[in-house]
Amino acid sequence: MTAHSDHIPTSRERRHPPFPDLTGAAVRDTSRTRPGTRPAVRPVSGTPVTGTFPAPEGTGPDEVTLWWLGQAGFALRHRDRLILIDPYLSDTLAEKYRGKLFPHRRMHPAPVAPEDIRGVTAVLCTHGHTDHMDPGTIRALLPHNDPRFIVPRAERDRALERGVPATRLTGTNAGERVELDGDITIEPVPAAHEHLEQDANGDHRFLGYVLTIGGFRVYHSGDCVPYDGQPELLRALGADLALLPVNGRDAYRTENGVPGNFTVREAAELCEAAGIPQLLCHHFGLFDFNTVDPDQAREELRRRATPPFWTVPRVGHAYVLTPGDTTAKEIR
Repeated sequence: MTAHSDHIPTSRERRHPPFPDLTGAAVRDTSRTRPGTRPAVRPVSGTPVTGTFPAPEGTGPDEVTLWWLGQAGFALRHRDRLILIDPYLSDTLAEKYRGKLFPHRRMHPAPVAPEDIRGVTAVLCTHGHTDHMDPGTIRALLPHNDPRFIVPRAERDRALERGVPATRLTGTNAGERVELDGDITIEPVPAAHEHLEQDANGDHRFLGYVLTIGGFRVYHSGDCVPYDGQPELLRALGADLALLPVNGRDAYRTENGVPGNFTVREAAELCEAAGIPQLLCHHFGLFDFNTVDPDQAREELRRRATPPFWTVPRVGHAYVLTPGDTTAKEIR
């Protein structure tokens, strides 16, 4: 996450509630959509990202293409559907924090300009922090796209303030289910950005999403650390791939308004405990005060003797999710 002054939770809001009862339609044993297979994550070289996010040449109709946009941002393409998750493609934070302790200067440029993006089906925001719900990106998308925006219900007002049209906005909460056009579904789960936080109505301020697209089940945790009951919940939801933030946390950042995330080790352990066969790391390399060395992350993952299969991605590169048994432990 990033330093922010958007919301200071009250004592009523900031608490550690018991793990919520998420039984029912949204939690079920969907451990495999294709029995006996484990989807592979295949990197595709020589495919620079463009605003239309075309699938790489040779991508099959049953495959999904994923691009890491930096920080917690992703684009996923399946046929004619394009989903964006937590896109931060502006310099909103550099402008906001210029001259402050953490100036939020980019370590790399945005891989694509938001005003060049076309054909977006939906934008998913996991919470209200600016690098996940960015007004600069939202407003630049709208002239050429008419997406549906999925946000935590607890952050609905913030989404409206940041430019999301009320007619295109869907607020949701953990344990619910959102259906988009075709076979795309979104199942929100709690996220603990160091703590589980709920508003006065009991709606979670931080969410993760299990996105079903093209038959694949992709878990984006949002900003998150481990919490009680998380592995059991995710095991029941049967994700094929986990997109997890690995920039870690420490007292200095937390005390200065930058709550943290999983460590690399914690991310791998969650996948193992939850039975998620593939891990893709993110939330590093954008801000110098809030990152990890990707080479060190790769080395730590190489030393593990147990699953998951893993990817430490490169910004703007394409990765194809393909049905079939995974054959390699790492994508460097």
